[in-house]
Amino acid sequence: MITADQLPPDLAAFHDSYVKLFGSMPPLPEAKFELIAEIEPESLRLAEQQRAHAFYSDVFDVKTTQIILYGMLLHAGNPAAKFHALAARRAGASWLELQKVAELAAAAAASSPMNNGGFILKELHSDEAKG
Repeated sequence: MITADQLPPDLAAFHDSYVKLFGSMPPLPEAKFELIAEIEPESLRLAEQQRAHAFYSDVFDVKTTQIILYGMLLHAGNPAAKFHALAARRAGASWLELQKVAELAAAAAASSPMNNGGFILKELHSDEAKG
C-alpha cells in the first residue's frame, strides 16, 4: 500500500482527498496510485485534477456530489456506488435520501426500455399503416 508521504506533494494531496472523503483509500484508486504514480505520474496528475475539478466545485456541496455519484454508479451497476454512498453518509446524507436515489435509479432503469420500446412500436405502427 502506498502512503501519501511516498508521493510528490500534489499527488499526496489528491491521495489524501480520497481518505478524507471515504475514511480510507478504496481499492481501485489505491491500485491506481500505487502503479500509475510510479510509471506515469503526469497521467495520474491530470486524471486527479479532472476528478478534483468535478468533485469539488462551487456548484454542488460534497454531500450532493456524492449522492449524484451514488445514483449514477448505482444505475450503471458499478460497485463503486458503495463507496459514494459511504462518502455521502459521511457528508451528511440520510438513509432516506440514499434510498430515494436507489428508487430513482431503479425507475430510470425500468423506464428506459418502456420509453424506447413505445417509441419503436409507434414508428413501426405508423410505417405499417402507411403501407
